[in-house]
Amino acid sequence: MRRPFKAAAPVKDGPRANRDIRVPQVQLIDADGNNQGVVSINDALQAAEDAGLDLVEISPNSTPPVTKILDLGKLKYASQKKAAEARKHQKVIEIKEIKMRPNIDTHDYEVKMKAVRRFFEEGDKVKLTLRFRGREMAHMELGMELLNRVREETASIAKVEAEPKLEGRQMMMVLAPR
Repeated sequence: MRRPFKAAAPVKDGPRANRDIRVPQVQLIDADGNNQGVVSINDALQAAEDAGLDLVEISPNSTPPVTKILDLGKLKYASQKKAAEARKHQKVIEIKEIKMRPNIDTHDYEVKMKAVRRFFEEGDKVKLTLRFRGREMAHMELGMELLNRVREETASIAKVEAEPKLEGRQMMMVLAPR
């Protein structure tokens, strides 16, 4: 006989508070930040209720756990603001691709190099792709020379992350900003 499926109890994020704290005694810090010492959980809950605030577990791994009387809503709001601020300041590194041909003209090459430098200033990685067509496959050294030229020109601002390698009819190299 099969038992009906029971969903697991939802896992709460954040610190345990009020009735979720299931230990007989706690180290209590009151709303003013004064240490009240080790008290029973019922006394701590009563003190929090009298203050009109929540009893929040600050350090659950200590013995006995350290709890503080504070406003749980304000604590959650502050931690959300902190997380949003951290997300706002993080930079996502993208890989920008520059496609060239082995017999690229000088002006076209300069335009591509200008774009490469701009990508490095923005903090992005650059993947250089050289596409060989038809008989160009017979002259792989032209492609290597071109990629080495790019490497030398960007040596001061970038480092080679992936050496030039041939994949089918394409030669690729990845550069990362220093």
